[in-house]
Amino acid sequence: MTIDLTTPPPPAASFLDGLPRRIALTLPELRHVASLAGDAPLPFDLVEASGPDGLEGRLGQSRGSVEDQAYAAALASLHDADESLRRRGLITDEGIDPGLTGAIGLLATPTLALDLDVAAPGSQVKAWHRQAGGAVATLATSDGLVFELAWFAADQWPGELARVAAIPDDVALGESSVPEDIDLPFHLVDAIGEALRAGRSDLVPVLMSQHGDGIADGRAEPLDDSVAATAVGAIHTEGRGRLRVLAARVSDEEATDVGLVSWVLLADGWHSLSPHTSGAESRLRVRRTLPADLATELAPVLAQVIA
Repeated sequence: MTIDLTTPPPPAASFLDGLPRRIALTLPELRHVASLAGDAPLPFDLVEASGPDGLEGRLGQSRGSVEDQAYAAALASLHDADESLRRRGLITDEGIDPGLTGAIGLLATPTLALDLDVAAPGSQVKAWHRQAGGAVATLATSDGLVFELAWFAADQWPGELARVAAIPDDVALGESSVPEDIDLPFHLVDAIGEALRAGRSDLVPVLMSQHGDGIADGRAEPLDDSVAATAVGAIHTEGRGRLRVLAARVSDEEATDVGLVSWVLLADGWHSLSPHTSGAESRLRVRRTLPADLATELAPVLAQVIA
């Protein structure tokens, strides 16, 4: 099987043919549709504990007790799922909308699974992308109350990945002290991060003098010591958000081979974090990226996962 996320999709026969179909569903509506679709499992565990914490933990969110109560109250205030779905025409006497049933089914029985977690100032989005054959279904939420369910042809996937990685409009970007492309010894990045977290910025020059050899830009040319020191520190201090994509090939309802893509949001936007080895040394390449680059970054990871 080959998944090509780098080739532009062919022109659609019409404007509407080229658009993914999207439906907003509340959590009760989503659970109700999954139940009617043969109790299809969703990408996350919805078995709640004795309070709202049960669901929250499984969605990867963390709230204080006041926010827990607000979440539980908001969930309880939502309309009856069956009634609201019928009012919207998604459920009729003939059954569930076929497209909706197909999307729920694809979420439950994929060949390839992507779990995305994106955090930026003031927002956090969790998304689940599931692919099988020539189709993709996605589910996303920013609050655990309302979910966007979408389905589309696999050739539209790169655009949907870029949409998940889009930086919110209210996040102001500026200049970064991290070069557009820099290659670093991993142990140096780790050590300086530990020093900064401990409030020991005075150790940075010492660490640079001991381990700072081999810092290079994208052309593999050594960087000036002061530029290199500032850049390594800025990787930690400029961080404003992160993007992580966990990719897995699914076999017999279990994830087998797994790959990871990780980005960090710095002062000027996204930068990819790519660990690699050079000889016996572990290194980290940090490279300026754009939301539209996510599919390209994922392509070699998916190739390894599905090989």
